[in-house]
Amino acid sequence: MEKQLTIHHGELSLTATLHYPIHQSHEVSDQGKKPVIVICHGFVGSRIGVDRLFVKTARELAKQGNYVMRFDYAGCGESDGNYGQLGFDSMIDQTRSILDYVTDLDCIDPARVTLLGHSLGGAIAIMTSVKDKRVKRLILWSAVGYPFNDIVRIVGRKSFDEAHTTGTTDHLGYSLSPVFFDSLMEHQPLQAATRFGGDVLVVHGTSDDTIPADYGFLYQKVFWTRGDGICDKEIIFQANHTYSSHQHQQEVIEVTANWLKKLEEQKQQWLNWSI
Repeated sequence: MEKQLTIHHGELSLTATLHYPIHQSHEVSDQGKKPVIVICHGFVGSRIGVDRLFVKTARELAKQGNYVMRFDYAGCGESDGNYGQLGFDSMIDQTRSILDYVTDLDCIDPARVTLLGHSLGGAIAIMTSVKDKRVKRLILWSAVGYPFNDIVRIVGRKSFDEAHTTGTTDHLGYSLSPVFFDSLMEHQPLQAATRFGGDVLVVHGTSDDTIPADYGFLYQKVFWTRGDGICDKEIIFQANHTYSSHQHQQEVIEVTANWLKKLEEQKQQWLNWSI
């Protein structure tokens, strides 16, 4: 079952879709409570995803026994607001408003809250997890490593200069302001990553021309320096930034589903052993 929701964030209304577990596949629970995965889309994206990637992902993870929430950041998809007039901090706060909603549900296990972030959404997921201890796991798909440099490279230096000269620049119909660009400079997810103590899955495609595949290796090295939490990495051969082929979509979804399933099985084995 899927339910469309409106989540309030200050004066903004964020449109979201909540996917309900299709069957009871997870044995580890607290009075039947289930895990939840919140999907954070990327730069000027939406909760649908390129080629419906996030829809397919959410439905598959729901089959595995998870609640899944996918939502549109303000100014994207069906949500209120102007994306380009808001900053990176606002996107972190919007993500936390979504967490407020899902963690208030009686059916959600607060010990199994995961953020799945794609591209810029990966950087947002990291910064949110550092700020909000309710996040226990991270899944990073083709995550941005240097928000300012990476986004300016995508839109072009000319557009960045235009925003600071005239107050705005157009990118794919989105009006990006200096506030948006300046906020990107204030966040360094690669440095902040060491402050997240939970488990992490890093996924990247070798044919990603938007965000270098090297970032996947770099993120894993950074997460490995921590004292707590595991970090697994999966490199998908010839996959592009949005995994926009049937084969690559299947691979990234399968890798993600299997990783989550493995964590659940390990937790169950630990509980059985401790009993």
